Amino acid sequence: MQVHIKYFASIREAMGCGSEAWDTSATTLGELRQALVARDVRDEHPLAAGRAVRIALDQLMCEEDALLTPGCEVAFFPPVTGG
Repeated sequence: MQVHIKYFASIREAMGCGSEAWDTSATTLGELRQALVARDVRDEHPLAAGRAVRIALDQLMCEEDALLTPGCEVAFFPPVTGG
């Protein structure tokens, strides 16, 4: 299925683009994250396991077990602090 992926802030800079459409066999956000890491192996991948990343599915913050649907929008955000 095709999903629409958006990257924000430092993740966008590291990925080299702000968005992309991608065909995937992943069924969950976690599987999609793993697939994105696997397609582009680098020492410090911005989406690698163990790195703090927030994920939104169709503009709602979700856990990695959330199910993908055809044409959905997935957004990856680095952790944000402020005050």
